[in-house]
Amino acid sequence: MTIAIYAGTFDPFTLGHEDVLDRARQIFDEVIVAVAADTGRNTFFSFEERVDLARRSLAGIKGVRVVGFEGLLSEFVKATGASVLIRGVRNGSDFDYETRMACVNHALNSNVQTIFFPPINGTQSISGSLVREIHRLGGDVSAFVSPIVSQALEAKRSGAQE
Repeated sequence: MTIAIYAGTFDPFTLGHEDVLDRARQIFDEVIVAVAADTGRNTFFSFEERVDLARRSLAGIKGVRVVGFEGLLSEFVKATGASVLIRGVRNGSDFDYETRMACVNHALNSNVQTIFFPPINGTQSISGSLVREIHRLGGDVSAFVSPIVSQALEAKRSGAQE
């Protein structure tokens, strides 16, 4: 059984993330969506909220499990028995960064391989930061995220205005 890990901040989980996950599911027996606790930056959604949103967005999808993790991704990979990391790459700068990360992860755990998925189906421009910015400015993000995430963003907006 081949287990792959799709790790990220997922702040929030977007349709671009779902596209990468759907394609990875066609190749691997199980894909663990690993939500990182330690992001090195402030997130819009808390760690618990990001894990919950990913779980609710992906509920019922066969072969997918959502797990929050702390610490080094290479250690999480060892603990799960996974052998593959999944990474989405939208453009050249993503590719440069992800290539460096793949080299580091391989140096930390030589049993792990990284596979890059380029965008398809119009998801190239979707990013969590873009979604957060559109939302912050009052725009409609429903073309970029699932209804569950869209509702969570609206709930945060409503809660912030009270």
